[in-house]
Amino acid sequence: MFVRPEEIVKSFDLHPGMTVADFGCGAGHYSIAMAKIVQKEGSVYAIDIQKELLAALKTTAEMNTLENLHIVWADLEQENGSHLADGIVDFGIISNILFQVEERNKVVKEIFRVLKNRGRVVVVEWAAPSTSSGQVGTSSSGGGAFGPPATQRISKQDAQTLFLQQGFKFLKEIQPGDNHYGMIFVKP
Repeated sequence: MFVRPEEIVKSFDLHPGMTVADFGCGAGHYSIAMAKIVQKEGSVYAIDIQKELLAALKTTAEMNTLENLHIVWADLEQENGSHLADGIVDFGIISNILFQVEERNKVVKEIFRVLKNRGRVVVVEWAAPSTSSGQVGTSSSGGGAFGPPATQRISKQDAQTLFLQQGFKFLKEIQPGDNHYGMIFVKP
């Protein structure tokens, strides 16, 4: 099963009026689903470095009259890269991004900066390919049939360590799909 953002966000305990951020939003599937939940009283910051994806997301948001969805071009590997103020975000998600960035610690530091105290962040990443499940279709590069090569993926333990080192506290695991792992962290 692949990740289904519209289903997963239902488990995030989001409420109308919340301020949320989708760090590395890509096509914006989480952003759109969260914008519907937080409603017009809330705000969703859809943050990405790929301008083409942001332009397409802007069009989708306009077609769905999601006026609470704000498009933000940003480089999360830079200091204050999201362009958001300190401590304004109630909830964030970072999905399938950590395997793509070189400066992972800077990305996590930026998320920590913009979250409110007791703000939460969900991390969803590609799991290491299973060798014991008899999974068919592993590629010669060591990845599973889907997703990035295994050499580019970040293990669940390494992701957890990365967030803990930046000051987050581990809250719980979630199950976003068969090919992914998920964890929720809180800013103390």
